[in-house]
Amino acid sequence: MNVIDSIVTQAAGIAAVRRDIHAHPELCFEEVRTADVVAGKLTEWGIPVHRGLGKTGVVGIVHGRDGGACGRAIGLRADMDALPMQEFNTFEHASKHQGKMHACGHDGHTAMLLAAAQHFAKHRHFDGTVYLIFQPAEEGGGGARVMIEDGLFEQFPMQAVYGMHNWPGMPAGTFAVSPGPVMASTSEFKITIRGKGGHAALPHTGIDPVPIACQMVQAFQTIISRNKKPVDAGVISVTMIHTGEATNVVPDSCELQGTVRTFTMEVLDLIEKRMRQIAEHTCAAHDATCEFEFVRNYPATINSPAEAEFARQVMAGVVGPERVLAQEPTMGAEDFAYMLQAKLGAYCFISNGDGAHREMGHGAGPCTLHNPSYDFNDDLIPLGGTFWVRLAQEWLAAQAKAA
Repeated sequence: MNVIDSIVTQAAGIAAVRRDIHAHPELCFEEVRTADVVAGKLTEWGIPVHRGLGKTGVVGIVHGRDGGACGRAIGLRADMDALPMQEFNTFEHASKHQGKMHACGHDGHTAMLLAAAQHFAKHRHFDGTVYLIFQPAEEGGGGARVMIEDGLFEQFPMQAVYGMHNWPGMPAGTFAVSPGPVMASTSEFKITIRGKGGHAALPHTGIDPVPIACQMVQAFQTIISRNKKPVDAGVISVTMIHTGEATNVVPDSCELQGTVRTFTMEVLDLIEKRMRQIAEHTCAAHDATCEFEFVRNYPATINSPAEAEFARQVMAGVVGPERVLAQEPTMGAEDFAYMLQAKLGAYCFISNGDGAHREMGHGAGPCTLHNPSYDFNDDLIPLGGTFWVRLAQEWLAAQAKAA
């Protein structure tokens, strides 16, 4: 592997920062301590810092040898927030806050970008500017959108932006990237079926919302199997059904909640329309009524083809082309999608291995994302940091050559 020596030398120090952040997880828009740690390190290394975008966001500004005079700029983004879940690990750097955990590796994402920042502070062998974007609130808060609304791209104009996520299960020492959709949009629905309650022994005197809900749940899957094109991806998951208080009472209402995932707006539009029709017409057929709510959250994460290919070439230069995989699209969602709607760029993936890196005291579960036994693999820090540095340097050089 072609990793940068100075990043390898400093990796232990960055890993210590990562573990400190892991031990003190903060939820979306609460990343005050984490932002202080990030800003403190950047300032220590002589990198100017801007704070406050997206409430707790941090942007580091690294000008090259031309002082940024050429106007070319690239953004590198890492997320900082944790998840509202209890950690099962008991090793020394496990979460010190009940019900909060870095179970998605955002502590590691922050560390890899800090590793690149530390190198950039001493080695500015490029013309242009690198913006280091430390983003809050990826886990449901839409921090990327809020940073953009607060003026991220106006205050820090850049021609492209890249993000990277660790991916458990991929062989250690590999990267992955693909053009086009790589992560799905996510939407949430809530359907309240209004019937007429009564005695369970006299069902004919009321309108039971429970069998109506059962019909609805089954009918929703016909949207996936019979309404959209088979080659178009889409998932409808009813994940909550709430109804009833006693075994001998037919309830007045039943509530369904869940999520919808797609890669295109066309499929999303179709699913929302058909779900609403099925809900309303199924209720009408049984003399019931319903309230239908559908909230669109993160859009699909769609990589620009040229930028994804550029990232692949840089990855190949770091680990060799045989260790750069095609990223299979996943139905998980990511708010970096908002940045890719505004700028050219790509969302990349770096392997987190199979979990063998975890120290004594890890939980009994697998080292998968959003699992209480997860931990980021610190061996990725030099590799991820090197990728960020090479990507920025080579992208700015390519832009200068094309100008």
